[in-house]
Amino acid sequence: MKLSRFGRLLAQDSPIVQLMEDLGEALSRNPDLLFLGGGNPAKVPAAQQCFQTHLRGLVEDTDAANSLLGVYPAPQGDDRTLRALAGFLSRECGWPVSEADIAIVSGSQLAFFILFNLFAGVDDSESSRQVLLPLVPEYLGYGAQGLGDDFFQTRKPLLRLTQANRFKYALDTADLQVGPEVGAICVSRPTNPSGNLLTNAEMDQLLTLARQAGVPLLVDLAYGSPFPGLVYQACENPWRAGSVHVLSLSKLGLPGVRTAVVVADPEVIHCVARANTIMSLANGNLGPALLERMIDSGDLSLLGRTVLPDFYRARRDQLVALLDNALKGLPYRIHEPEGAFFIWLWLENLPGGSQALYANLKEKGVLVMAGESFFFEWQSTWAHARECVRLTYCQPPEVLARAVEIIAAEVRRLYAV
Repeated sequence: MKLSRFGRLLAQDSPIVQLMEDLGEALSRNPDLLFLGGGNPAKVPAAQQCFQTHLRGLVEDTDAANSLLGVYPAPQGDDRTLRALAGFLSRECGWPVSEADIAIVSGSQLAFFILFNLFAGVDDSESSRQVLLPLVPEYLGYGAQGLGDDFFQTRKPLLRLTQANRFKYALDTADLQVGPEVGAICVSRPTNPSGNLLTNAEMDQLLTLARQAGVPLLVDLAYGSPFPGLVYQACENPWRAGSVHVLSLSKLGLPGVRTAVVVADPEVIHCVARANTIMSLANGNLGPALLERMIDSGDLSLLGRTVLPDFYRARRDQLVALLDNALKGLPYRIHEPEGAFFIWLWLENLPGGSQALYANLKEKGVLVMAGESFFFEWQSTWAHARECVRLTYCQPPEVLARAVEIIAAEVRRLYAV
């Protein structure tokens, strides 16, 4: 079979493919696996009840059901949903947005595929422009999104020891030059995989650099505020002209509806809507319909402000306590868990590296995420990149406890302790 260059890019093996294959194995083919990998959200009872209530409302409303199943939405999204979102973002966040600043896309993975390739790649002058990731580790799913080679620039972070067995990544402000080859800057906030929350000052600095370079700042809010709100400390999250914010329903608890919201200047929204139409014709109607109902009822605000952050904070505290107890005496550090639903575990001088640890644990019935692929170009040149693993705390308490026991036993075996 002969594939085009584009075909090879799309069909290549990549970390995000391995991640989703592991997720499918854990959720479908082998439910006995202790699943601490992947990014599937937890089943939060209050959120599940909310979703079921609004689903019943849609089914029982004849007009709503007909619109849900029998109508193509407009390329940018249904007008009523866009109006509801504009009002919500204005009230909840103080964002100065209207319907013209918002587009609905079939999931944030597609949203970033569109955005990256709008701003980076080969331009009319045959020059190649790149996406700058100013702080790694960063979401590995970005890695296969570029339609070309050498698509990303990345920056190594500062690594700060904060307290006993804890650390935190920070922007290296001395290494943040944005050259003419950069077409966009992208960060996730909070950061997947580490749970790092870039400070307000760091975000302001990135926006200033983007404006000076005449490029957009893309902010992935898949875990952030205002929804799903998985941020465990106060932070400001303003949207300003020149920035592009992407929100998602997936981590709210609705990954199956494949719905993301892009907030940007109208000229960017115009391009996103056209690209989305070419690639997928139209979005599904279920996600936007649920979103509109949750906004109108006040449930979206409630989920993002209290229900979800309170649930995940408790699970985070449990997993941190389990790890601290099980790994006592070992050279481990946990990244300060400021957001999302992951623990980022650094095992200094880990024998064999995190990919080997991943493989060994999988054989023992525990799935985790090896850290290498989150570091992009640094995975082969920085030892730290091969000493980290990502653990999700979306599983029930008893699963977390059994998994940590197995992880700790394997790590002790590797260190011969």
